[in-house]
Amino acid sequence: MYDFLLTPEEQDLKKEVRKFVKEEITSEFLRKMDKNEIVYPREFVEKLAAKKLFGIRFPEKYGGRGMSWVAEVAAAEEIGCLGMALGCAFVMPSIVGEALNMFGTEEQKQKYLKPYLEGKLVAAEALTEPRGGSDFFGAMTKAELKGDHLILNGMKRFVVGAEGADFFLVYCRTNFEPNAHKYQRLSLLIVERGPGVKTEYLYGLLGCRGGGTGRLVFRDVKVPKENILGGLHGGALCFHQMMIPERLTSAAGCLGVWGALDVAVRYSDRRRAFGEAIRNYQAVSFLVANSITKLDAARALTYVAASAVDKNYPNVRRLVSEAKRFATESAWEVVNNAMQIMGGIGYTEVYPIERALRDIRLGMIWTGTSEIMNLLIQHEYYKQVLDSSYNRRKMESDAMSPDESERCLTDEDMQMVFNG
Repeated sequence: MYDFLLTPEEQDLKKEVRKFVKEEITSEFLRKMDKNEIVYPREFVEKLAAKKLFGIRFPEKYGGRGMSWVAEVAAAEEIGCLGMALGCAFVMPSIVGEALNMFGTEEQKQKYLKPYLEGKLVAAEALTEPRGGSDFFGAMTKAELKGDHLILNGMKRFVVGAEGADFFLVYCRTNFEPNAHKYQRLSLLIVERGPGVKTEYLYGLLGCRGGGTGRLVFRDVKVPKENILGGLHGGALCFHQMMIPERLTSAAGCLGVWGALDVAVRYSDRRRAFGEAIRNYQAVSFLVANSITKLDAARALTYVAASAVDKNYPNVRRLVSEAKRFATESAWEVVNNAMQIMGGIGYTEVYPIERALRDIRLGMIWTGTSEIMNLLIQHEYYKQVLDSSYNRRKMESDAMSPDESERCLTDEDMQMVFNG
């Protein structure tokens, strides 16, 4: 779908990734990940890097392809059928790389971004804290500046790649002024795995297994001052920029639920009940119709958001938030419909629908919950409509009885009414 929206180069990339997914990743590899026999999929990362499929959007001189956001979404949708853990391993260079490419010095790019995209290093983002969650700017992990270095102490949880990564991007508090604005409290540090950096716990997850998700603890970690990204106390700017790849790749990856729907469609064409293939019953075929419609709508919104980022569209934050919320929620509905179509057998390990369902559920939680997306969406829309430069038709005057005195008026308007 939507190949007509892609340039010939983007179509070729999509075909290349589709071939990679079919030929390079075995079912046994996926089963080992789901059984946690693979703690981190380094082999997968190295295969991607060897095919130059890491950092598709980034400059070629650092190992990328210099392509568009639309291209990356097309690639992520193909990878998405492999599950959340591999999908996350695929898009993590897009997230970590965004900060390095946008805010890094040339030295930082050469030392970290280039070998990362070449598969020589693996990175992870350390953002969430045990007492934080959505309260990102309330981070308690701290780094105190001591001459030419910082001393980092604190804890981060739900770090995908906590087990497996060679370096981390860590948000921490560096401005300890009591009245410091929340956007001026934090810094973003490049922290190499080494003394004082420890993965203290690996989570037993419902889905998304094999991605090395764990809790990181930092104890008196000495971080060179030159490892600050975006300047001292500049973490907020980095965070807001990184939320674009965080959320857009979440939306794109969840489009990979097409794989589960395909399974259900093929099953419904073979499975017979009451003398008919069950696809011939509306109870089944309408579930398929609803699912593919939802999935196509999610695709459309995600591709539009990607194109908006490519074109620096002013409402990009709202569109990305809409895409993330709608695509992840649609994927959850689609995978549940797929299981319903298949009935009891879909609830067993005979088919991979149960794994897809366990994986997809994470989509509505990570990189900002659906509720946080709603906060952003409504805020951006209110700001747009109430701005004085908003020049579309105001339909209030089209009412049959446009009586100003019956409208919701400000205190000042009310006073004018009382005064005649």
